[in-house]
Amino acid sequence: MAGIMVVAEARRGELRDVSFELIGAALEVKERSGEAGGSVSVAIIDADAPRHASALGPEGVDEVLTVTSPVEQFEAHVAQRALEGLLERERPQLVLAAHSIDALGFAPAVAAGNGLGFASDVMALSWDGGPIATRGAYGDKLVAEYDFAGKECTLLLLRAGTFAPIAPGSGSAPVRDVALDLGDAARTEHLGYREVQEGDVDITKADFLLSIGRGVEDRDNIERFEELAEKLGATLSVSRPLVDAGWMPSARQVGQSGKTVKPRVYLAMGISGAVQHLAGMRTAETIIAVNTDPEAPIFNVAHYGAVKDMFELADELEQVLE
Repeated sequence: MAGIMVVAEARRGELRDVSFELIGAALEVKERSGEAGGSVSVAIIDADAPRHASALGPEGVDEVLTVTSPVEQFEAHVAQRALEGLLERERPQLVLAAHSIDALGFAPAVAAGNGLGFASDVMALSWDGGPIATRGAYGDKLVAEYDFAGKECTLLLLRAGTFAPIAPGSGSAPVRDVALDLGDAARTEHLGYREVQEGDVDITKADFLLSIGRGVEDRDNIERFEELAEKLGATLSVSRPLVDAGWMPSARQVGQSGKTVKPRVYLAMGISGAVQHLAGMRTAETIIAVNTDPEAPIFNVAHYGAVKDMFELADELEQVLE
């Protein structure tokens, strides 16, 4: 038993972005640990699985496994049987799938039925003789680390948007079709797709976020930073205390219990940097932190920082932008 298996996802005939985040996470574990069997395989379970194979075999991936589903749309029982068949044949030590609506329909059942180590909504992953998963605990008020002592295989569901993706593209990884008995009957009728209502804005797609926290002090001050964000060409986002206070909608919240974001620029003003908030933004390309406390935890992840009052900085920016 050895190696890491990634379970890629496709929807509406296209690979989902999270598939490449899973591959990136697997390759990082492989590189850092050297103990996970030294191999990474990527499995795709889909009605048109072979079509996706070339994109799933970038450099570092050792093998792509295609499992052709007998039904066109996603079926949880088909995916469950496919993954159980793959586990029996390939016997990986670590399996990575997405913390998604699809995987949540079958992965916990696979883990429970086969006695696997299991954790969902994983936001960090390391290796110390075995996988160490970091996720929220106690209603996301704490961050906990989990190990899986005594488990020969562990199945982890990784939070989308948290791990750095690897670029898709053709690689040299060989492709192997895995023939499994998956049945031929759908148990549900697919009626169509309905898009999730994102609220007034989707902060996960913004290239530049101006994020404000408890340092804003009063609800009446938020409008000023909304205007500043507009002048900067940024989207306004917030930390959890502003949502808990009812000052801003949850669609604007960055953090463990909010949205995970990866903008090119993340400007944090008046945010101390609790671990729950850092979990949602630490993979931003450039992080700029502004806080009056030089010991604020957010400075530990910031690329640039200023020990300064956020209102004073807002004054100076507004003057420059006039």
